[in-house]
Amino acid sequence: MPDKSLSEAVHRLMHAYTHLLREGIQRHHIELPVTHIRVLKCICRHHQATPQSIARRMQRDKAQITRALNDLIGASLIVKADNPMDRRSQLLTPTPEGLKVMAKLDAVEEWAVQQLTAGLERDELAFFLRISQTMADSAEQITDTEKGDS
Repeated sequence: MPDKSLSEAVHRLMHAYTHLLREGIQRHHIELPVTHIRVLKCICRHHQATPQSIARRMQRDKAQITRALNDLIGASLIVKADNPMDRRSQLLTPTPEGLKVMAKLDAVEEWAVQQLTAGLERDELAFFLRISQTMADSAEQITDTEKGDS
């Protein structure tokens, strides 16, 4: 049976990281809801992003993603263009302003990681990364198996 202290440690770490991200977002005056930030990150980090690919990657329904996309377009952070590979979909790309916001988000994430890892040695951090990746891979295998059962 798993140790409850592991559960508590993962929970505390997740909340600490989330708190730091929110603090950094506030400090950088990024006034976007979390879903919009996640959508913008998908567009900036994944070449040839489409509304469907973002909905799939974020595991959200397409209507929710469409609302976020419309808001990001309205804020001049992204643009849509016809997809030459599939006329039924559109490619999403960041605007120069969207790239500026993404640079701020990257700085926030880097700052949050620095705060979390300040007391760790390089080998401790490498060990943590290996362990956490193994745990995440195990969780994904269970999720993938359950999807196959349905």
